Amino acid sequence: MLDLLLTRRSIRKFQDKKIEKEKVDIIVKSALLSPSSRNRKPWEFVVVTDKELLKKLSRCREHSSQFLEGAPLGIVVIADPEVCDVWIEDTSIAAIIIQLTAHSLGLGSCWVQVRERMHSDSKKAEVYIRELLGISDKYKVECIIGIGYKGEDKEAHDASKLPFDKVHYERF
Repeated sequence: MLDLLLTRRSIRKFQDKKIEKEKVDIIVKSALLSPSSRNRKPWEFVVVTDKELLKKLSRCREHSSQFLEGAPLGIVVIADPEVCDVWIEDTSIAAIIIQLTAHSLGLGSCWVQVRERMHSDSKKAEVYIRELLGISDKYKVECIIGIGYKGEDKEAHDASKLPFDKVHYERF
C-alpha cells in the first residue's frame, strides 16, 4: 500500500488506448467495496467510455477538466444526500479507492472536483453534469475521476521529504 501511495500521481495525459473491460470491472467492484458511514452507501457511479460524452464532460468546468477529453474512461461519483449526512466524505473515500485501484492496475488517473465549482458564470458544474448525463436533481455530484493508460511519466514521491512536522503524537 505504501508503494501505491508513493508512486500514484495525478495523470492528465493518456494514451489513445481503450481500457480492458476486466480492468473497468475491477475498478467498479472496488468502488462498490468502498467503506461508508454506517454502511449506508450513499454513492452511485456513472461509468463513461463514450468519447463524445467524455468530450462534453471535459467542458464541465472553465478550468482543470479539459484533460477528460483524452481519457478513455471517466467515472462520475455522485451521492444521494438523503441517504447519509456525510455523503461528501463517503464519495471522497470511494473516489480515492477508484484512483488507487486504477493505479494498482497500471493505469493513471486524475480527480476533477465538481462540487462547489462552476461550469460558467451562471451555471454550476454539477448542474451541467446532471443535465448532460440525465442524473436526477436529488443527487449531488462530488467529482469525476478520469482514467487511462499513462501518457506521461511522473516521478514517485520522495518519502524523505514527507512533512513529518505536520504529525503530532498524544497532543498538538
